Amino acid sequence: MSKEHLSTYLNDHLAGSNIAIEILDHLIDETSELSPALNALKTEIAEDREQLKALMASQQIEESRVRKAGSWFAEQVAEMKLEVDDDENGPLRRLERLEALEIGIDGKIALWRALDVAAKSNSDLRRLDYVRLRQRGEDQRARVESMRLNAASAALAA
Repeated sequence: MSKEHLSTYLNDHLAGSNIAIEILDHLIDETSELSPALNALKTEIAEDREQLKALMASQQIEESRVRKAGSWFAEQVAEMKLEVDDDENGPLRRLERLEALEIGIDGKIALWRALDVAAKSNSDLRRLDYVRLRQRGEDQRARVESMRLNAASAALAA
């Protein structure tokens, strides 16, 4: 296994988790009725991010400043796109944020699956309970999907 590949892969997912936290911050600011559920989700995603950081630290993998800056820039571009498409706190903006969040959670589930498979041949990766993390991601995805479908109804119904 290439340590460089592992570093790139984990840093890419760490950058994605940073974007997810930013998306959640925007959603929490704009949707008071969903704030408790979104705050709980944000706490869980932050905990998952800490698990990823701990794994990186155990592998002596540094956080990439380039990817961190890139994730911030990508989030800013996405916000500009949302501003063009819908009013502040509008229903389409909420739908698209929830959809982006759900796609990110799918990526995190894929991360845990990939690491679980890799851990079978690399004992250094056996530090986390990937099955539990994957199941938690699937639960997160289900909760976001419910919110996303409600937002779709508000944004897309005639």
